[in-house]
Amino acid sequence: MWGYWAVALFVLTEAFGIPLPGETAVILAGTYAGHTHRLSPWLIFVVAASSALSGGLIGYAIGRFGGYRLVRRWGHKIRLDEQKLRISRYLFDTYGTRVVFLGRFVSVLRTYAALLAGTSRMQLRRFAIANAASAIAWAAIFSYASYVAGNTLRRSSGTITWALIALAVVAIALAIIVMRRRMEDLAARA
Repeated sequence: MWGYWAVALFVLTEAFGIPLPGETAVILAGTYAGHTHRLSPWLIFVVAASSALSGGLIGYAIGRFGGYRLVRRWGHKIRLDEQKLRISRYLFDTYGTRVVFLGRFVSVLRTYAALLAGTSRMQLRRFAIANAASAIAWAAIFSYASYVAGNTLRRSSGTITWALIALAVVAIALAIIVMRRRMEDLAARA
């Protein structure tokens, strides 16, 4: 139960502009679900998608209704200056929906895309469509891929254990051989 709340909290806050590891939370939850089957991958997907969607809309609203003043005043704290605001305005005017959609898959841009879209006065309808599509695609890809990875890890854990044991035996044998040769060299020099 706490896993879903953690995913919701991290993804939501990251989506509206606070740099927290939302993507990492989804990956960890999906891997845990695949490995232990104590969380549902479908619920992880629903929680991640709805949190990303909601967080994006909150970030857009913050940017739209006061974000420019906030960014001008406090932007230096997150390395946003006047030049970067001009660049973001140009990018959102020219490539708005693509920036919002693809930005969900780039860690730094995922955190600030919604805020900058609002600050740049991107049309709400265009933003909402791109935000929803990207939230659903992002949550589906990351929750499914991490679930599959966790499930694969669980199924192959016996094989991995034996491979690690074999690797450890080989490493110990090589260390013994090297030590013996080194001792023989030292004895010959002495």
